[in-house]
Amino acid sequence: MTEPVAAAPMWKRVLAPILDWIMVFSVGGYLIGAATGGLEPGGFDLQGWPALLLLAVVVAYFYVGRRVVGGTLWDRFFGIGRPQPK
Repeated sequence: MTEPVAAAPMWKRVLAPILDWIMVFSVGGYLIGAATGGLEPGGFDLQGWPALLLLAVVVAYFYVGRRVVGGTLWDRFFGIGRPQPK
């Protein structure tokens, strides 16, 4: 059974995943683009397996953040508690 956690305000619960997604997409996309030669003057352009790798990184970030470590980076910044199963 999980321990009860106080509910965070709605704006925090909406803003945290948006900021997480922007952060992991831009940082992950840049790093994968730099490693695979997908950098362009205006950012990164990932095609094929690098794009799938970025998708896997985004999914892994949210899975690990929510289910394994008790919250993503922005969840922790905003003080949103994520109950973990025992």
